[in-house]
Amino acid sequence: MLVVMSHTATQADVERVCSTITAMGYTPAPMPGAQRTAVGLVGNDGRVDDSLIAELPGVSRVIHVSNPYKQVSREWRPENTIVTIAPGVSFGGTDIPVIAGPCSVESEKQIVASAHAAKAAGATALRGGAFKPRSSPYSFQGMGKKGLELLALAKRETGLPIVTEAMDDSGAYMVAEYADCIQLGARNMQNYSLLKTVGKIGKPVLLKRGMAATIQDLLLSAEYILAEGNPHVILCERGLRSFDSTSRNLFDLTAIPVVHQLSHLPIVADPSHGTGRRDKVMPMARAAVAAGCDGLIIEVHPQPDQAKSDGAQSLNPDQFAECMQQLRRVADAVDRSIAGVA
Repeated sequence: MLVVMSHTATQADVERVCSTITAMGYTPAPMPGAQRTAVGLVGNDGRVDDSLIAELPGVSRVIHVSNPYKQVSREWRPENTIVTIAPGVSFGGTDIPVIAGPCSVESEKQIVASAHAAKAAGATALRGGAFKPRSSPYSFQGMGKKGLELLALAKRETGLPIVTEAMDDSGAYMVAEYADCIQLGARNMQNYSLLKTVGKIGKPVLLKRGMAATIQDLLLSAEYILAEGNPHVILCERGLRSFDSTSRNLFDLTAIPVVHQLSHLPIVADPSHGTGRRDKVMPMARAAVAAGCDGLIIEVHPQPDQAKSDGAQSLNPDQFAECMQQLRRVADAVDRSIAGVA
C-alpha cells in the first residue's frame, strides 16, 4: 500500500501517518519527492484495511499495490531509479554505461590488460570473477581473494570501478571490501539468504535473471534486497535456458521493455551469456541498446582462445572497440548515448 500525501501536507502529517502504520503492525517507508511525499507500507502479504489512514490530515489518496512485489514496482515509484556505482557511472538515465572485462580473473597480466583495453574502447566499469560458480566442480573456480586483490590493482591503474560476483553470505562481505557493485549471478538469483545479506550491506547490486526465471521471479528477488533497505539494485537480462541448442541461451530482449513497464529499477543486458557465442555478441548488444537497455555487460579477454572460462563468448580488444563504435551509432538513433569516451 502507498499513501500519497497532499501538496500542503506538513511534516507532522507525515509523521502521523508513519505512526499509524507502525501501530497497525507494519513498517512505514517515507519517500520525499520534489512536489509531495509518499509513505509506503511494507510487511504485508495481502490487502490492508486503509480506513485508519485514508482520513488522516494531509493524506491525498491511498494506492493499493496490486503486484506481489511492492517496492520495485512502478506503482510504488513512478519515476526511474538511478543507481550510481561510482562517480560518473550511473544506470537508469540517458547515458548507457558498458561494463567490460573477462569472465574470470586469471592473472595480473590478464586482468590489467583487460582493464586497459576496456577503458581504451570507452567502457566505464570493469567486470571479472574472483569467485566463479561453475556447472562442473572440476572447472576453474576463480582465484578467490587473490582475484579481488588483482581487481583492485586494475582499478588503481585505470580508475574503472569494479563489478564482481559474490557466491555466499561470507563472500559477499569480502567482495564488498573491493567491489563498487556486487554481482549476484543467475544461479544465485533465488538464494534468499544472500539476497538479504547484500540488502543489509547496502552497496549497489547487479542482480542477474535466473536461467529459468520469469520476470516476476526476478522482480521478487529484487524485492528481497529492497526490503532490507538497499534501493541500489540493477537488474540484468542474461538469457534463458531453451530447447534450442543453436545458441547457449535464449536472449530475452522483450524483458527490457517489460521490466521498464513494471518496475522503476534499471535493467542492463548481457549479450555474452545471452548467446554464448562471440559472433552473436555484437548484433545482440546493438539490439539491446535499440530495445532500451540501461547498460551492457560484455565479456572481453586479451586472448579469448586461452581463457579459463567462457572464452567462446568473449571478444578480443579489437572486436570490443569495434562493438563500442557500433553501439554509439545505435544509441544516437534512439536518442541515447554510450557513457564514456574512447
